[in-house]
Amino acid sequence: MLGTASRMQGSEQIEGRPRVRLRRSPVHRRPSHGAATPPPNRLFLGRGPEPPPGGLMRSRPALALALAAIAALAMPAVSAAKPGAKKKGGPSYYVSLGDSLSVGVQPNSSGASVETGQGYADQLAKLKRTKRNKLKLIKLGCGGERTDTMMVGGKCQYGKDFRIRYSSKRKGSQLSAAEHFLREHRGHIAFVTIDIGANNVDTCAKAGSVDLACINKGVAGIKADTPKIIKRLRRAAGKKVRIVAMNLYDPFLADYLDPSTRPIATASLALAGQVNGTIRDASLHSGANAIADVFGAFQSADQTMVSYKGQSVPRDVERICTLTWMCVPAPVGPNIHANRDGYAVIARTFKPLV
Repeated sequence: MLGTASRMQGSEQIEGRPRVRLRRSPVHRRPSHGAATPPPNRLFLGRGPEPPPGGLMRSRPALALALAAIAALAMPAVSAAKPGAKKKGGPSYYVSLGDSLSVGVQPNSSGASVETGQGYADQLAKLKRTKRNKLKLIKLGCGGERTDTMMVGGKCQYGKDFRIRYSSKRKGSQLSAAEHFLREHRGHIAFVTIDIGANNVDTCAKAGSVDLACINKGVAGIKADTPKIIKRLRRAAGKKVRIVAMNLYDPFLADYLDPSTRPIATASLALAGQVNGTIRDASLHSGANAIADVFGAFQSADQTMVSYKGQSVPRDVERICTLTWMCVPAPVGPNIHANRDGYAVIARTFKPLV
């Protein structure tokens, strides 16, 4: 999501294995007829008669075969634990990572940005959950997160594998918490989604103009940091877990409604293309399985003229007004976050890819 801090009321300050028992045979006393004494302390399996005198050598092959069979039965329990392979039984986890979109942020009635249970992660979990898979959603996202803070912290504080609170005081990081959770739950991770990069550029348009130097710096950060993030997630999750990232919709399109800011709406499409291209390449070349095309799902480049509240506007403008809070008057808007319907579109875009 491309956006601008000035568009948000409250900015990004978010409120809110089979065991075989072996036993020893009793020690035999020397028979009176002088037969040899069987070796003491030999092992035999289960219950049953002792081998007759002189028959021990004949029993050894059978014993060896039995032990070999036991070893063979035990091997699958070891080989099944391949990195990233899903284990049968128990819960299955969907790990959601990213910025405010990943935790469903929307404005409340006074315009403050708050986390909700209507985000794309919440809706995607419902779409993918069945009685069989027992899918559980783990949300580690943090409103206001950039690619750099995701790695080093500074927006939210984290424990080993959970988020504690919003704070500028560094304690853990989202990426470290995600790595810990993924490793601790190997074999039970269904999939991972991530949206990150929007806040690298969300302050680059203000006062009716776009700061190109700011955009370039933000894009450079996305290009440098995203491969590090995805590679670390891949190592922690294993080779088989699907990791799907997403590109961003363009909230600047809402500037079309005001003739004085319409040039920003026009220029924003090219800038969104630059940002989204960087996210795509940096993610796919580093281990992500796919990119959810949210930009396309929001019809962000459809210039067909349609009607919106009595005005003739391009469809991409109508879509951004319908699926986000960008065109809502104060005090609730304008706000760069998706609304419930917008988050539903994002969830459906992710669904076939995870």
